[in-house]
Amino acid sequence: MAWNRREFLSASLAVGAVHCTPGMAATAANAGAVPSARQLRWQRLETCTFLHFTVNTFTGREWGLGDESPDVFAPTDFDADAIVSDLKAGGMRGVILTCKHHDGFCLWPTKSTEHNISHSKWMDGKGDVVRAISDAARKQGLQFGVYVSPWDRSNAAYGKPEYLTIYRQQITELLTNYGPIFEIWFDGANGGDGFYGGAREKRTIDKLHYYDWPGTWALVRKLQPEAAIFSDVGPDVRWVGNEKGEAGENCWATITPRGEHGGPASPGDVDTAINNTGTPGGEVWMPAECDVSIRPGWFYHSEEDSKVKTPEQLMTLYERSVGRGAGLLLNLPPDTRGRIASADAAALRSFHGRVEATFANNLLRGASLAASAAARNHAAGLVVDGSVDTYWLASNAGPAEITASAREPLQVNVIRMREAIALGQRVRRWVLEAAGTDGVWSKLAEGESIGNCRIVRLEKPAALNRLRLRILESGAPAALTELGAYLDRQG
Repeated sequence: MAWNRREFLSASLAVGAVHCTPGMAATAANAGAVPSARQLRWQRLETCTFLHFTVNTFTGREWGLGDESPDVFAPTDFDADAIVSDLKAGGMRGVILTCKHHDGFCLWPTKSTEHNISHSKWMDGKGDVVRAISDAARKQGLQFGVYVSPWDRSNAAYGKPEYLTIYRQQITELLTNYGPIFEIWFDGANGGDGFYGGAREKRTIDKLHYYDWPGTWALVRKLQPEAAIFSDVGPDVRWVGNEKGEAGENCWATITPRGEHGGPASPGDVDTAINNTGTPGGEVWMPAECDVSIRPGWFYHSEEDSKVKTPEQLMTLYERSVGRGAGLLLNLPPDTRGRIASADAAALRSFHGRVEATFANNLLRGASLAASAAARNHAAGLVVDGSVDTYWLASNAGPAEITASAREPLQVNVIRMREAIALGQRVRRWVLEAAGTDGVWSKLAEGESIGNCRIVRLEKPAALNRLRLRILESGAPAALTELGAYLDRQG
């Protein structure tokens, strides 16, 4: 029996995705689908890191075949503290380790298969990369997450019912033995050619039913209730639909998922165009995550040392992911030493420095703020107080506007807006306008979604005395926690 949209939504709700209940009023307390507490915590992280590190690091492959000897895994100078230190210096707030990629090699001493690190000569079989990275992250204040590939090209049981027991054992070990997990990553690569314990054949699976995803998600909820679950269809965080790190120009945190050909969606079968933009007023809250590598490949290859993305390219990716309401998951693959390559670390630090410098000072903080209407205790000035927990709230749904008037002309080339997303994503259409000393208003930009963060970069710095955000359409009274004007001196 096909898993239809109603069944998908029921499964999502059972594990905590939040939607609008029938007849729910659009009030100051809520507006349609709203984030759960775990989703809200996840969205506020904004920038996290992928660590792709396994046998592929040493074979030069991107996808291992599943027949690699555990002895292939042999970092010469592994240092988890150094890895995490580089990530922290680059402004990353969480790290997700590829604990098991498609080749099936496990970076921890699992009891589910012999294809794991304890059967490697590295550290005389006593190594545990998951333990090392999770401990280093906790010590340095980063959140820790795990990637566990559903596909396993090494396991003889893959494609058979008994594999699900093995897979869930692996998930159970990771979610039981390594402390708090902020995100668990399930990708959509499912089935194909593999070693499969020596069979060397192609195995296909029923993407909708084979993994019993609702049951697997329920296991995660039981073991790590605060962990956000990522897959093509969430239920907490969705794939953005590409590996370029770019969300749609208007990217909604709400979505009504759909399969590639219009049927029910599942991990490995989604309409990527819908995933890229979300759905205004969609049935579930499921923000997008933008995964992209700092290099052409996901794993370290020395021939790509000269192809590391520049700080300027990373800034653009930031603005097209975080700046469109999504999360950025930037891959920095450890090299054959077991360290972050110097070029990668340097680019990350420089990028972070630029972000910090750009958004250090909201130039509107000394301006006079006024709004067309504001609810009690939610005045216009709250958009510049630097807190994500306070907000201007329009007194009614529909058109509204907020204006900042500065004492002196401001040089501005970046504008940032944030909605109070705990109340839902309310704004449907907006326009930004500026006025100089002559008092004449001109349009700077316009768009639809704002969400957790919307960054607008101007083609060149503008001198303005007043900045006005006009909400042209909203599904409920607009609620903004930030309106900021900034100058990126490198832009």
